[in-house]
Amino acid sequence: MGRHGTIAGRKAAQDAKRSQLFTKYARAITVAARSGGDPEYNINLKHAIDKAKSINMPNENIKRAIQKGTGELAGESYEPGSFEGYGPGGVAVIVEVLTDNRNRTTSNVKHAFDKYNGNLGVPGCVTYMFERKGIIPIEKTDEVDEDSLFETALEHGAEDVIIHDDSYEVQTEPQNFNDVEEALKKSGYVLVESGVEYVPTMETTPGEEHIEDLKKMIEMLENDDDVQKVYHNCAIDLTE
Repeated sequence: MGRHGTIAGRKAAQDAKRSQLFTKYARAITVAARSGGDPEYNINLKHAIDKAKSINMPNENIKRAIQKGTGELAGESYEPGSFEGYGPGGVAVIVEVLTDNRNRTTSNVKHAFDKYNGNLGVPGCVTYMFERKGIIPIEKTDEVDEDSLFETALEHGAEDVIIHDDSYEVQTEPQNFNDVEEALKKSGYVLVESGVEYVPTMETTPGEEHIEDLKKMIEMLENDDDVQKVYHNCAIDLTE
């Protein structure tokens, strides 16, 4: 299934990088909390908290991150940003960051691209190959009735439901994501790392000789605490 990876791949990545994800999700909570510390009135904060809870981040960590964002506790000032470029084999890559030091982050991202024969480009050089979509993966289990899932998702504004080997992928327009996600939660479905993501509208299949470097480049980027998410348009599932 290429770009999004399997449910098993997502879970394995979460388990392997749980402590690192605590750092990334805490930053996201802090930034979201600048617009208000009550998740009932701040949908971005609610999503950030939900993601943190999905990897069992302690409530104390979540509370502290919110307080940093609202100014109740002193903390670093993080700013969002993004980088674009091409990885090995011409694969388009988008890197989303939250950073308190733009120069450091730029240097680290550039180093990752350079080390593995990629090319960091200018803003807009690859985003035309992607579109923003709400992505809600749901694991295939005996408890999930396919017809009921389709009916609930589409009834509440989903654009499509894609069937994969081990999961269903509910896709929405960004403006409908919240309604669909809430409806699926209320219906009892277990969601795995849902969010509004960059989805490629055209994919690239790199040569076999580029796959290992591409994996290493993406791994190096994802291991950087400043990096929140890495998107690519590789047609091959890099989690395998």
